[in-house]
Amino acid sequence: MSGAVDLSGLKERAMQPPSAPPTGPGSDSAPATGTGLAPVVDVTDATFQTEVLERSMQVLVVVDLWATWCGPCKQLSPVLEKLAHEGGGTWVLAKVDVDANPGIAQAFGVQSVPTVVAIAGGQPLADFAGAQPEPQLRQWIAALQEAVEGKLAGPPTGAEPEPEPEDPRFVAAENALDEGDFAGAEAAYELILNSEPNNAQAQAALRQVKFLGRVQDLPTDAIEAADAQPDSIDAQFAAADAELYSQRPEAAFDRLVALVRRTAGDDRTRVRTRLLELFELFDPAEPVVTAARRKLASALY
Repeated sequence: MSGAVDLSGLKERAMQPPSAPPTGPGSDSAPATGTGLAPVVDVTDATFQTEVLERSMQVLVVVDLWATWCGPCKQLSPVLEKLAHEGGGTWVLAKVDVDANPGIAQAFGVQSVPTVVAIAGGQPLADFAGAQPEPQLRQWIAALQEAVEGKLAGPPTGAEPEPEPEDPRFVAAENALDEGDFAGAEAAYELILNSEPNNAQAQAALRQVKFLGRVQDLPTDAIEAADAQPDSIDAQFAAADAELYSQRPEAAFDRLVALVRRTAGDDRTRVRTRLLELFELFDPAEPVVTAARRKLASALY
């Protein structure tokens, strides 16, 4: 009862027009006592972002992907609902009718129902397919709750937390960025890092700003020019930036990995350094990044 699921693209699908709400067996939207969370919720393509991804920042969310025609679903769903109610909102069961919500089913790569996926912190932890006996389900959920203990925000207490005051240094940097002043935004973030070298937010923002500032001056034919000059490091860097900016990170990474293979000495070090800089624009757990890191390691060794 373990595995991983690719969640890429779910945010875009969540913005699609609402589908008709499913009427799964035994669903209950009443909030759990004392937590403010409903232990069982019906989820659509339109509500997935809020009810699953955002909710999983607070508590463990177990997604039950089912269908009205599915016999095993009618055995599994009631047991999951029973356990969710017993949990009192400490975790949430999100029920998805795959026929009514093909966007979610496609994103999870569902091949059969029932399929159950556990999500925490916006990321998949484990999954299984098919009906399971209640003792095994209890053990699985208990193990998941133990794994995420202390790592999530927890269910809402009912009182709205006081918003943290905005840091004027970040406000200045963001205002500069909004005005298209990349140099000003870069200087603002560097000023923060001068006094707080380990400020992760400023570090990440500075990397993004440097990249955005760099791509403003890219020629429109950067990729074609690089393909015509395979040994030009500068041309390959420009093309990789263009590919990354056009939402094609795999192409950008593959381009620079191939360049690592064709270079040596200081040139190879320069290419490797640029590739690592591009990796830092992403969450290190992104599948496209982990795959590219493996390719880079193979190219180097």
